[in-house]
Amino acid sequence: MLPIMDLAKGLGIRDDELELYGKYKAKVSLNVMKRLEGKTGAKLILVTAINPTPAGEGKTTTNVGLSMALNKIGKKAITTLREPSLGPCFGVKGGAAGGGYAQVLPMDDINLHFTGDFHAITSAHNLLAALLDNHLHQGNALNIDPKKIVWRRALDMNDRVLRSVIVGLGGKGDGVTRQTGFDITVASEIMAILCLAESLSDLKERLSKMVVAYNIYGGAVSAGELEATGAMALLLKDAIMPNLVQTLENTPAIIHGGPFANIAHGCNSVMATKLALKLADYVVTEAGFGADLGAEKFFDIKCRFAGLKPDAAVIVATVRALKMHGGMPKNELHNEDTTALEAGFANLERHIENLAKFGVPTVVAINKFPTDTEKELELLQARCADKGVDAILSEVFTKGGAGGIGLAKKLVEICETGSSDYTPLYDPENAIEDKINTIAREIYRADGVEFTADAKKQIADIVKLGLDKMPICMAKTQYSFSDDAKLTGAPTGFKITVRELRVSAGAGFIVAITGDIMTMPGLPKVPAANGMDINDDGKITGLS
Repeated sequence: MLPIMDLAKGLGIRDDELELYGKYKAKVSLNVMKRLEGKTGAKLILVTAINPTPAGEGKTTTNVGLSMALNKIGKKAITTLREPSLGPCFGVKGGAAGGGYAQVLPMDDINLHFTGDFHAITSAHNLLAALLDNHLHQGNALNIDPKKIVWRRALDMNDRVLRSVIVGLGGKGDGVTRQTGFDITVASEIMAILCLAESLSDLKERLSKMVVAYNIYGGAVSAGELEATGAMALLLKDAIMPNLVQTLENTPAIIHGGPFANIAHGCNSVMATKLALKLADYVVTEAGFGADLGAEKFFDIKCRFAGLKPDAAVIVATVRALKMHGGMPKNELHNEDTTALEAGFANLERHIENLAKFGVPTVVAINKFPTDTEKELELLQARCADKGVDAILSEVFTKGGAGGIGLAKKLVEICETGSSDYTPLYDPENAIEDKINTIAREIYRADGVEFTADAKKQIADIVKLGLDKMPICMAKTQYSFSDDAKLTGAPTGFKITVRELRVSAGAGFIVAITGDIMTMPGLPKVPAANGMDINDDGKITGLS
């Protein structure tokens, strides 16, 4: 690894614009944005994927490898990624720093505490919760209805027993007894705000707007009314600055923020992306999980708010994962099966069609595995060609940047034509039901949406408060176009069930919770944490 100060100098970042976290990590001052205010013209490439499967897709690996490949062909490129959450690191997914010869370093630090951003967000979130409960205890001057408090607590861990808890048990001095719960930190509205804010003043304004409860008259109570904004901003003063690290080939990587894509909006921070666009000529960014979640939210939430105009998109797919979408068992994926591949292609096909609706030219990256056969690869490329999309083999896992040169050249060709005509899917001024129906029908291909009685009541309340003219952030399983994780491939003949809506007035969107999606995940029967350790020499095992 290069010393981080040397890497920063190569980007034109001054020493006094860095906050060092050891030799290989640094935070970048927001002053760089002001200094480079007039710099424009960089190209923005989104990396998304098919719906994830246990077979693996390699979205982050492809993102990292593509950025390295762009540098190899003489382009000044930066990758921008989300920070991993400790929940999935110790749960099912493991780390999220890429893999093989296409990963960001220092990988262990990035997957663990990194620069403390998530801890700061957790602390700010729980400070607000503490101030809210203290307000109830101290007389409740704002007339908050204890049964209509919507601000829960947060923890960056998968812990199902905290989904529903009782607080305030004990004596008179232990606060007001009420039911509440915990969300994982990456589902916190503060995480979303950090990733959408463009300055400290913008951050504070958004924090003050967060709805924490409703009063006995039905009015919304904000964090600003609890006088919590300044203290929360203090806890976030360092977290707001993007983090600079590097890939295995010394390509700069800006990693900042990490909202879940199946719960929140699934994109790294606007500040990180805009900073990268000032420092490089090509920026490779990512959106979480499949394109039905991450890419839709990237286009309809992040790009809309930030004024970003992406030049191209990459959909990552593997032969293995598509065969699994076609019904092939995981333990047989090493066998050639063009029938299963043909059936599973329907999942990729739908994502290709969906991205076209946003007006952004798309390339498919085939993340190559050793068990892929020539017949399977040729079939996949031919089927993509039938859809008018190039499918380029990517071998960045085994070859680093050299394995992504073909993909890089194709994307440069697309970006230089200026053929992108990015357009959001819907108008945020539309009715809540109409916006949700548009996403469900156009992106998921559902037959419609069913709203529970609770959801209908919540919609009416949101409209009454005048908070309905905002984009929708769908909370849905990542494993399927539907809200049923078992319906893989490209299901049809289903409806999406919306059971709850939450207003994120500070972030600027409305969260629609579908199916059985949980804002506090649980651990699997055998958590990844069970296979992790560190020896006396500091060598970490099992975290990848």
